[in-house]
Amino acid sequence: MRTLMRRHLGKLVAGTAIAVTCTAALVATALPDTAGARTGRGAPAAAAERPVWEPSGGPPGPGAVAPAPVEGERGTGRDPLTDGELERARRLAAAPEARTAENAAGAPGPQHLTADLAEPLPSEAGNAAPPRRAVVSYYDYRTDRLVTATVDVTSGRVESRGARQGVQPSPVRAELREAVELILASPHGAGLRADYRDATGAALTTPAPLTLSGYVYRREREARVPPELRSCGVHRCVRVVTRITGGPWIDTRDLAVDLSARTVVATPAGRGVA
Repeated sequence: MRTLMRRHLGKLVAGTAIAVTCTAALVATALPDTAGARTGRGAPAAAAERPVWEPSGGPPGPGAVAPAPVEGERGTGRDPLTDGELERARRLAAAPEARTAENAAGAPGPQHLTADLAEPLPSEAGNAAPPRRAVVSYYDYRTDRLVTATVDVTSGRVESRGARQGVQPSPVRAELREAVELILASPHGAGLRADYRDATGAALTTPAPLTLSGYVYRREREARVPPELRSCGVHRCVRVVTRITGGPWIDTRDLAVDLSARTVVATPAGRGVA
């Protein structure tokens, strides 16, 4: 990994600068002339003589930031779930296992993955105000099960709930952070730390300076599977793609992290993309 970093670091840094410059140029040329722009509702922008952020006392001064609109406790229609609805849906969905489940860090409580607004039922077609439901999924690292529940966020009723093993959705940010914590704590983290020091001159002790993405490690897509990773699929295993925030990438795809077993394994090749 260090060899790859040393060979490509100069090009990556230069490429990053060029990409930023090109992006700025694209933004400058791609933005439409406000005289011909149209609002999101299809009316000419010129019809809205007063900006939406302008208070009665006039526009804000230089550097002022307009406050975000106040979000209601409950949304309406097909509005995205509000923070209050998300919190309630997650709490209700995980209630049966709130004390027994474990998250990616091994702490009590489930590892929340997704929460999305559900589509209305076919029987509710034409209903002007159908119930607002959230489809919530979380992972229980204690039992290695993916749990999915549908919650009526208005009434608070859990309409359905099911658990499956061997189903591995894409990892979320908290899981990727935990994977990097495990890499840094293992002997396999030496290359990542060395590459970070080469690029920045500083020590890497936490995932905080890194921008992370990643995907599920799928052993059925690998040419060779180390014995330590043969439980992946039932266990939650991921690969992490790391980048120094605002800087170059560091290739860590030759490492697979079994979050369930909390182990890091060097693998022959960085394949198995979800």
